[in-house]
Amino acid sequence: MNAIIMSGYGGADQLSLRDVPEPAVENHEILLEVHAAGVNPVDWKIREGYLKDFLPYTFPLILGWEAAGIVRRVGEAVTLFKPGDPIFVLNEFTRPGCYAEFVTVDERNAAIKPGNINFVEAASLPLVGLTAWQALVDAANISEGKRVLIHAGAGGVGSFAIQLAKARGAWVATTCSAANIAFVKELGADEVIDYTKEDFTARLKEMDIVLDTMAGKVYRDSFKVMRRGGVIVSLLEEPDQELTAAYGVRAEHVLVKPNSRQLAEIGRLIESGSIQPVVKQVFPLEEVREAHNRSQSGHTVGKIMLKMKE
Repeated sequence: MNAIIMSGYGGADQLSLRDVPEPAVENHEILLEVHAAGVNPVDWKIREGYLKDFLPYTFPLILGWEAAGIVRRVGEAVTLFKPGDPIFVLNEFTRPGCYAEFVTVDERNAAIKPGNINFVEAASLPLVGLTAWQALVDAANISEGKRVLIHAGAGGVGSFAIQLAKARGAWVATTCSAANIAFVKELGADEVIDYTKEDFTARLKEMDIVLDTMAGKVYRDSFKVMRRGGVIVSLLEEPDQELTAAYGVRAEHVLVKPNSRQLAEIGRLIESGSIQPVVKQVFPLEEVREAHNRSQSGHTVGKIMLKMKE
């Protein structure tokens, strides 16, 4: 099978298309024929070696941990799916990745693909959807009427999180550049702050929930706009005990985990029309280096995808 192999830490030139053996299927595993896979910032951060102390890998390595496609074979212990089922999945980061024509996935990390979207759109959902769900629903207990600030609303996680928060009945503010103001308003944002021209701390106050996707100064400044008793959830920062005590808020750090039940819930929101996938750039598998360069530029809107099959 064709797969993108990472031969070592470094730039995008470490990625190359090779012919490798098809993986064997065991126990609770599914052999997934990959139709599309997502390209996410975590992929190039792993490639660059930024996460090697946290996620040690040996080489050669296949990157990419979210995908959608067709079940081709199942292990002896599989009960949830059968060959021919269309699924979408978030694999564990400890497993081989999805930049390949076939990948093995644990059946407990997959769900049936929503019927009203294609495979590229479905593959764009697992990582950003589960990240937003686990941050806003699990960690922050979002509910109707809550005031929510979502940083970087035009990005992959941000664009999903805005829609999820609105589906839960929240009032949503977000930050983005001027070029993306109309886009995040279409997603449902009630108030938009152009971070290139205005400090969000001058516009917002008494926020119940903040979703931090930026870290650093943005994370620290976010405490200033929160009400006492609120919740700040960061995808990058561990809770700062001094700040939480000073502002009287709760802080959480979320590292996304596969969850088939939550993925199925996300699928139902997609089928109901409450949330739309946001795919902006699609590359064939052999153009993975360009896809990584686009992601690494830091100026992406929505999701970047690799497409393996028509």
